[in-house]
Amino acid sequence: MKREYDFSKGVRGKFYKKGAELRLPIYLDEKLQDQLERIAKKKGKDIGEMVNSLVKKEIDLIEELI
Repeated sequence: MKREYDFSKGVRGKFYKKGAELRLPIYLDEKLQDQLERIAKKKGKDIGEMVNSLVKKEIDLIEELI
């Protein structure tokens, strides 16, 4: 890194989008991802659909216990 940077020609808020939502990337264990991809392929679904479905079911189970 440089000791100093010149921001004199910088534009404040150039990429700011009011109301933009942040989507967090979620990284799965390699072995788990491989298993989910295999299952999703067998069912003809996208891996994202599979993960969302599994998480929703887990949340339902947790809420039943609370």
